Amino acid sequence: MPSNAGPEPVPPTTDAPRSSFAIDVPEALLARVRSGERAAFEQIYRRFERPVFNLALRMLGGGHGPDGHEEAADVLQETMLKVFGRIGDFRGGHGEGASPFWGWVRQIAVNEALMRMRSQRRHLHDVALEDDEFVADPGPLPAAAADAAALGRALARLPVATRSVLWLYHGEGYTHEEIASLMQRTPSFSKSQLARGSRRLRDLLEPEKAHA
Repeated sequence: MPSNAGPEPVPPTTDAPRSSFAIDVPEALLARVRSGERAAFEQIYRRFERPVFNLALRMLGGGHGPDGHEEAADVLQETMLKVFGRIGDFRGGHGEGASPFWGWVRQIAVNEALMRMRSQRRHLHDVALEDDEFVADPGPLPAAAADAAALGRALARLPVATRSVLWLYHGEGYTHEEIASLMQRTPSFSKSQLARGSRRLRDLLEPEKAHA
């Protein structure tokens, strides 16, 4: 399997979220993967190595190793092993309700990152606001988020639940309902974490504006 040396993280934009996983995979390539062709496996790995690694790095933050890179690499490895091991489970298809291959890979990657959080006893409710608290739309991330290094440092200072919601919403385009399902919480939880985390992120990325 190809080396999993950490790719450089890719920051989200302030435009409408579009998943970094949205990569077209030809049906012919998937057929080769299903047949057990190793070269086809490696092509799939190369296509999704960066988005899987980046997702894990942003969600998990300061895990073991420099800036969490080792932990993100572990998630990448486990995700791709599961993708290859379960390729026969992917049915794909077309039309309403059909799931693209990239969406299936992303779901495995997110689940793997969340399982790792839970196994390390990190609390997904550590900064939850009351569900009935009014939550304003925080808007897009500040322009300073375009600096990948600065964004990474800022995210690492947030609690894990907040960081995960921010990245799933801004970086991957998940809805609050989808995030709630993934994290086994409520949409209000997702909204509260997004609002609270976005305010904190702005303070970290643009401190001069926060205190103007």
